Amino acid sequence: MKILIIEDEQGLRETITAYLTEDNNICESCYDLQGAIAKLAFYTYDFVLLDIGLPDGDGFAVLNYLKDQTRSEAVIIISARNSLDDRIKGLNIGADDYLIKPFHLAELKARIIAVFRRKSTNSNNSLVFNEIVINLMGRSVEVNGSAIILTRKEYDMLLYFIANKGKVIAKTALAEHLWGDEMDMHDNFDFIYSHIKNLRKKILDLTSNDYLKSIYGIGYKFTDE
Repeated sequence: MKILIIEDEQGLRETITAYLTEDNNICESCYDLQGAIAKLAFYTYDFVLLDIGLPDGDGFAVLNYLKDQTRSEAVIIISARNSLDDRIKGLNIGADDYLIKPFHLAELKARIIAVFRRKSTNSNNSLVFNEIVINLMGRSVEVNGSAIILTRKEYDMLLYFIANKGKVIAKTALAEHLWGDEMDMHDNFDFIYSHIKNLRKKILDLTSNDYLKSIYGIGYKFTDE
């Protein structure tokens, strides 16, 4: 995908660019409203990551520009502003999602994939990783042609892992993505371990490939390396 990152914080802008470029995305960036409009006037993108707190103007102007020009770029707002009014305004103008800072990069990538899948009218409704096939519409999974029965959390966990295949996912990022505020009710990550164990077992019942790796002291990686 070709992605435009509009973010005035240099460190975050460079970090997002490096992370998304690893997956062979073409990433361009700018730090202000003037630069954003200039790039959008000359180039088209698949995706725009938009900070609405820009030094020379309100990032909502980018959404208005895209709307006025009848552009088709998918947009995720990334902002430290957590007010309900800002979220509603952004979504009403045309943003596809709203992600509050600080966030995990794995969460950002999962949101990008989810939004792009929804907006792509010609997209394949299956996500394939070697012998694992996920039917996105039916929320079903097959391994080597045989169906496996997953709980909702196991399904969401598998989808999250495959969306971030080859990358180390911290336990905190996994918990926040799948449980949100519910994770605050837990004193430790034991509730994650049981889901990981069950998911791994169900996959290994139908294949000899153990893709789910534990990274000691950090989290997990889904990889065929």
